[in-house]
Amino acid sequence: MRSYTLFLVCLLSLPASVAAQDSLLAKAQAMPEKYLQQVTGKSKKYERQVEKRTRQALDRMMRQEKKLQAKLMKADSLAAKNLFTGSLDSMRNLQARLSSKTQAATRLLNGQTGGYLDTLTNTLGFLKDAKGLLGKAGDVKGKLGKSIEQVKSLQDKLKQAEQVRNYIRERRNLLKSQLGQYANMTKDLQKINKEAYYYAQQLKEYQSVFSDRKKAEAKAMELLQKLPAYKDFMARNTQIARLFNLAAAGGGNVEQQLEGLQTRSQVERLIQERLGGGGPNASQAIRQQMNAARSQMDELKKNFPDLDNAAEMPDFKPNEMKTQSFISRLEFGANVQFQRSNQFFPSTGDFAGQVGYRFSKNGIVGMGASYKLGMGTGFNNIRFSHQGMGVRSFADYKLKGTFFVNGGFEYNYNAAFVNPNQLANAKVWTRSALLGIAKKYKINNKLKGNMTLLYDFLHNSQVPRTDPVKFRVGYNF
Repeated sequence: MRSYTLFLVCLLSLPASVAAQDSLLAKAQAMPEKYLQQVTGKSKKYERQVEKRTRQALDRMMRQEKKLQAKLMKADSLAAKNLFTGSLDSMRNLQARLSSKTQAATRLLNGQTGGYLDTLTNTLGFLKDAKGLLGKAGDVKGKLGKSIEQVKSLQDKLKQAEQVRNYIRERRNLLKSQLGQYANMTKDLQKINKEAYYYAQQLKEYQSVFSDRKKAEAKAMELLQKLPAYKDFMARNTQIARLFNLAAAGGGNVEQQLEGLQTRSQVERLIQERLGGGGPNASQAIRQQMNAARSQMDELKKNFPDLDNAAEMPDFKPNEMKTQSFISRLEFGANVQFQRSNQFFPSTGDFAGQVGYRFSKNGIVGMGASYKLGMGTGFNNIRFSHQGMGVRSFADYKLKGTFFVNGGFEYNYNAAFVNPNQLANAKVWTRSALLGIAKKYKINNKLKGNMTLLYDFLHNSQVPRTDPVKFRVGYNF
């Protein structure tokens, strides 16, 4: 009786299951066009960025090596010829190859570009094989072909960039070992070291931006991941699946494919036998050593969070913002400052907008403009009026924790006006030189707040006289 009931329940739920699957397929068929447009556009942009930055890196390396070659020629012409002639030819060949297509790789190099591009490549492969998912729209099929070709072209460019990156790193190490004893070449060697470091970091920054899924792309992935066929395809075609040859097994018994690999317990037992003789204190000794090593690694990661290779460790203090684009280094904000005419009611309010340029992780400079709004003389006499304008420059730099030193220079029109032409009277404009402390705090992932206390060193020269101390509350995003 129980079996019959279970069979009946499964039979009744089957239509709902089929309907849900059909609904998913219908939604998935509606999404490819926007998804493919975003994939093609962002892949093309990423490829242009990588090619441009790679050319810059090779150009700078060639200029630096030519300088080093000229200096070494004066000391040892034969050594200069042996050390630089072949290298300059190699870099010219690398530059020429950037304009041509390498043999298109159908798969990513393992570990070279991260999991996002691997997922993207396999998703396009799934859409190509799942013909029913695209429907009969020829335009969508054409866009799918363009997306696949563009991603393959991007893979070619990333492969070339990785070759250039490895070459620059090797040349840096070789030149440092061969020319480190020459005092007049120290600055040139440091420039090469900086170029090698910043080139690698710039590629990582491009990859990070590329891996950020747009709205249509995120929606497409959400729908695809609900399809059993997509899950099965990805399980058999990811880098991990190819590493253990799961695709060849048709997604069969995973345990059988992993047979012969050492388990964690086996590795721990082997370490204890080798280092601790299997005694009771072996595990504790190993744990202490691992904790010490982990703390050292955490300290290195704190100082150099972007490094994933010990060979990239710089011998200088990197500027974390150097690889950021101009737009990403801009920070927009607003603040307000009130002045009181009596004990409670504010008579005027200075509302300002500003834009800053982050020149380092801890410092920012910028400009802004303010508008002084008159509010009346009390709660029984509220009147809004134009009471002034201002232009500002500012800078702040981190002191400690969330406290910053803040300062700037301002021009303010501290008089009522009706016609904007009145602002042209330069005699009415007054100057302010401000310096103080700012406290910053996080509101959410996109919005930050700040409170700033400033002292105006030129307040005595202003007409009408203004308060020397200014307190401002603001937001940055």
